[in-house]
Amino acid sequence: MRDKWPSRFTFILASIGSAVGLGNAWRFPGLAAKHGGGAFLFAYIIAMVVIGMPLLMMELSIGRKMKAGSPVALKGLRKGGEYIGWAATANAFVIVTYYAAVFAWVILMALLSFKFASMTGTSTGIEQAENLWANSINTTWGTSLFGQGSQIPLLLLISLAIAWFAIYYCIKDGASSVSKVVKYTVFIPVILLVILALRGFTMGNTGAAMKALFVPKFEAFKEPTIWVDAIGQAFYSLSIMMAIMIAYGSFLDDKSNIVEDVMIIAISDFLTSVLSGIVLFTTMYGCGMTVDDMSASGISTAFLIYPMAIVQLTDVGWINAVFGFIFYMMLITLTIDSAFSIVEGISASISDKYGISKKKTTVGIILVAAVISLIYVTGSGVAWLDIVDNWTNQYNLLIVGVLECVLVGWFFKPKKVLKEINKNTNKLKMPAFWFYAAVMVIAPLALLGLTVWNIYILIAQNDGLYGGYPLYANIVGWIITFLAFMSGFIVKLITKFNPRLRALAWHAEQKFKTWEQLDEEEAEAKAQQADTPVEIVEESVKADGVLLDTAVMQDAVTEQEVVKPKTRNTKKAVSEKADK
Repeated sequence: MRDKWPSRFTFILASIGSAVGLGNAWRFPGLAAKHGGGAFLFAYIIAMVVIGMPLLMMELSIGRKMKAGSPVALKGLRKGGEYIGWAATANAFVIVTYYAAVFAWVILMALLSFKFASMTGTSTGIEQAENLWANSINTTWGTSLFGQGSQIPLLLLISLAIAWFAIYYCIKDGASSVSKVVKYTVFIPVILLVILALRGFTMGNTGAAMKALFVPKFEAFKEPTIWVDAIGQAFYSLSIMMAIMIAYGSFLDDKSNIVEDVMIIAISDFLTSVLSGIVLFTTMYGCGMTVDDMSASGISTAFLIYPMAIVQLTDVGWINAVFGFIFYMMLITLTIDSAFSIVEGISASISDKYGISKKKTTVGIILVAAVISLIYVTGSGVAWLDIVDNWTNQYNLLIVGVLECVLVGWFFKPKKVLKEINKNTNKLKMPAFWFYAAVMVIAPLALLGLTVWNIYILIAQNDGLYGGYPLYANIVGWIITFLAFMSGFIVKLITKFNPRLRALAWHAEQKFKTWEQLDEEEAEAKAQQADTPVEIVEESVKADGVLLDTAVMQDAVTEQEVVKPKTRNTKKAVSEKADK
């Protein structure tokens, strides 16, 4: 039997946990600082409403309808859709290998937060805080895997093991174990963010911080990069096109209200981003810094810049250490939900394809990904993480988005998907013009435009080499992109030439049907229900203090005609019986 969310509340929490991650905590504030504060907030809201929410509704509705992971679900729309599903799944697998390393960095900094106490009030304390993370992970900032570039600090290795164990523990029993975890991991970071925000408001210079965050600089709208970054942030922030939300949708009850749920998820995601922005802006401005000291890079913000602010929060070392621990604990709770949701999406894709136990599939995925993730905790890990992150997010994820929108909007019937989205809704529905425009035109063109823009920047401004890294490192990035989009063909070949996998895939495929077949079954079920030849009418009549129950059954029916009982005659008969 397929997993199901224990309740609507659990599903919403799990989806919020997946959507709200490190991008909200460190990338959003950096982009707001880069693009004129309120100007970026406005652009982000537009991107979220026009593109983000329709695509999230689309993926959840596909998952709920097909009751399958991304490859099988998209195959149910059109046969070639399976290849798009595997591309999304393969790309998600690559992402989780380095996301776990970032998780390990955050755990490491939480463990080392006590060191902020000794750095407070010293002449070199700010510099020590800035270098704490880099020195602790022993990074070379380069790509060479020889010498120091191949070394792994013991404490970082332990942190990575803790990260993978935490991921496994959260999803070991599928939706049921996730439901137990998200009750804490969704609310704890909000509480910690509020604590940090309150501290930021008491530091002084709050007015300047709030002005920088919320008052728009209208000249920022002249720069096309504000829309590029706003669309990108909205797209990445909702966990779409990563096989996650189709899998989460497949665990939904058929009576769920997707439109309302998506609105709750999107609003929660946005408010968390704004709260994170308040924390960073008030803290930075309270320490005498400005937007010029902030970075659009999440890694720089969390591991280099914010530690400098931590040691300047107060003149009391242990208090600064406590706030440092709170900050990194907040990042831990944000990271874990996103990390295990990625694994859940991958696991659903594979288990649905071959009918393998989800628990065994999850264990296999984690073991393989854990081994690969070791490269990111070596001395050269930061550089390789930056490279892989660039290709998986700036190219692969966007191209998957384009292909999925084209599949639904042009090679399937978006009207059917919209009908599924608006199923169980009341007054609040997804308007047809909005959904069609988003899926068929705006989203694919915007995502394609982002991809072209990224390629233009790579060639025009960086001479074809990302980040100044050597040619061989950039080739690795393009190989990852190539393999991601070839993954569907690779899976097909492996399945074809492996008798056991071929048999498993065949048996598993018998359980799933195309969207059209499911529609036909639903239509037949409704027709049979409408033509049911037996009707039972129950009425209760109270006479002389006694409640009499009467059932009237029609048992003489011909194939041509169904005679329905007449309510008036039934009531009359019951009344006469009661009088007697």
